[in-house]
Amino acid sequence: MQEKVSEKTDNAPEGNQAPNARKHDFIVVSNRLPVDRYSSDDGENGEEGWRRSPGGLVTALAPMMTKAEGSWVGWHGAPDEVLEPFSHSGMDLIPVALSTDDVEHYYEGFSNATLWPLYHDVIAPPEFHRTWWDSYRRVNRRFADAVIQYADRGATVWVQDYQLQLVPSMLRQARPDLRIGFFNHIPFPAPEIFAQLPWRQAIIEGLLGADLVGFQRSSDAANFLRSARRFVGASVKQQQVLVKGPDGQTSHIARAQAFPISIAVDQISELAERPDIIERSRQIREDLGNPKTILLGVDRLDYTKGIPHRLKAFEELLKEGRLTVEDATLIQVASPSRERVRQYRLLREEIEGTVGHINGTYDTMQNTAVRYLHHSYPVEEMVALYLAADVMLVTALRDGMNLVAKEYVTARTNTTGALVLSEFTGAADQLKQALLINPHDIDGLKNTIMRAVNMSPNESRRRMKSMRKQILDHNVDHWSAEFLSALAETAVRDDF
Repeated sequence: MQEKVSEKTDNAPEGNQAPNARKHDFIVVSNRLPVDRYSSDDGENGEEGWRRSPGGLVTALAPMMTKAEGSWVGWHGAPDEVLEPFSHSGMDLIPVALSTDDVEHYYEGFSNATLWPLYHDVIAPPEFHRTWWDSYRRVNRRFADAVIQYADRGATVWVQDYQLQLVPSMLRQARPDLRIGFFNHIPFPAPEIFAQLPWRQAIIEGLLGADLVGFQRSSDAANFLRSARRFVGASVKQQQVLVKGPDGQTSHIARAQAFPISIAVDQISELAERPDIIERSRQIREDLGNPKTILLGVDRLDYTKGIPHRLKAFEELLKEGRLTVEDATLIQVASPSRERVRQYRLLREEIEGTVGHINGTYDTMQNTAVRYLHHSYPVEEMVALYLAADVMLVTALRDGMNLVAKEYVTARTNTTGALVLSEFTGAADQLKQALLINPHDIDGLKNTIMRAVNMSPNESRRRMKSMRKQILDHNVDHWSAEFLSALAETAVRDDF
């Protein structure tokens, strides 16, 4: 069933119930459903369908949801279209309709031009518009209504990420019987930065509707608790907040805690051992002229990732002669991201201009300094790149976790290679044997790159073994199980 979003849909009454809606004991809520639509152009026989989205969250939760007969609430990716609930790969999927205006104001506006830069330490200036905030509230209400409609009594609901921070309190008000978890995949800013947000109180109150609020780092959880105390006058004791209802009486205890997310280790490890992918990695090196050292950066094209800092450091190393184009090549994969947003278009122009300048200055007929790839690649090609690269450069200025760093380490099954990792990523808390850097310190970054390039095999092996053990012991299944176990315990906590 497909139809345009009507005005009635856009302003659906709160909590309206479908008389025959199937109820679920476990519901995941995220901005997007865990499937992507595909179409095959085959003349008159072209087919359209759905396939599971790539990514750690889907990989972690899909098996659990099929066992628990859970459902997933999210937008299906096409604006101005209403879809009925459907099933795919053993999961019940509940689409939430978004109009073109919703996408512009709730998603591209408030989520990604207000919250994203604010939560990433104002690397870019956030914009504050009341029309965006109004859309954010309306869309959060629509997601909450979908959960209210399909959640069984006493169900567990796990809300994901910064686009849906009001949903927990909306659920708490309408369905206090639910067990509500929330996980914030990006950083949470210090109160001094969060204070800029005009709607800071509403956001904190929205999150405090959850029984458990999860973050990537302990510092993020601490920032949230400090903001709860400062902006809503919450009673905070250690990691717990005493939350009062409209009547002034205690409604529940919300707990804030770090649960560092990880990756699907088995998938990456298996791909890294496949002969065809090993051969593909060899072909990549050969196509680049078999340089002595391949450096690799893999990022979404985003101003938080520190790509210009990385390019600047590499260019200066070439200029100083510490690296030569005959011996070293940088591969920079920058997958497209939010290309309708002006800041991202300007960033792309800046990066492509810098790459052109570096290559124009240092390329030879046989060698290219920077191989720039503005594409998204399947996981098989990414693993081949990880195997081909001697040094992985992760220079993010601020990052909730950065799973690319964990993927690179996991793919290095022979324990070779070196990881240069920004201390401003969540991954730096777990991968302590990486070469940690401050990406703003260009001289320090240059020196660390050279240390990685010249690292002895013994040191590389020692560092990589330690990092691989940490990731293998804490994969994405461990992350989801740990969070849901802690959420289950919140129901019996009374020690405030």
